[in-house]
Amino acid sequence: MKELRTEIEINASPERVWQILTDTEKFPQWNPFIHSLKGNLVKGETIEVFLGESGTKGMTFRPTVLKVTPNRTLRWLGRLFIGGIFDGEHIFEIEPLDENRVRFIQREEFNGLLVPFFNFDSTQRGFEAMNRALKERAEIAS
Repeated sequence: MKELRTEIEINASPERVWQILTDTEKFPQWNPFIHSLKGNLVKGETIEVFLGESGTKGMTFRPTVLKVTPNRTLRWLGRLFIGGIFDGEHIFEIEPLDENRVRFIQREEFNGLLVPFFNFDSTQRGFEAMNRALKERAEIAS
């Protein structure tokens, strides 16, 4: 297993951060990593995600939504080909620190036969860029 984890403190309410995170139609306006997300963020639904660090080709995949807890957690599981080859569970968490400040955590747990052969540097940079952009958007709007 390989885990990537990033976090950032945002001076905004959990509700504001959640609203931006789940307003997927506006991702192209601000999100430098997840360029588009189509589908319903409902447990059990399959969504279509196009992502990639700026300046890279990017990739489209179709994960299944695992958990949606408003203002707190969004999780999905993507697989390359079939389960066990290269699986990634993407997790967004919003931890309230006080009324108008949160810790936003973005992480992914990778499992499968191909994981040891994958370079995660670009993915890590993409997470960090998205976190900074989310912070900027949430704090401007607060």
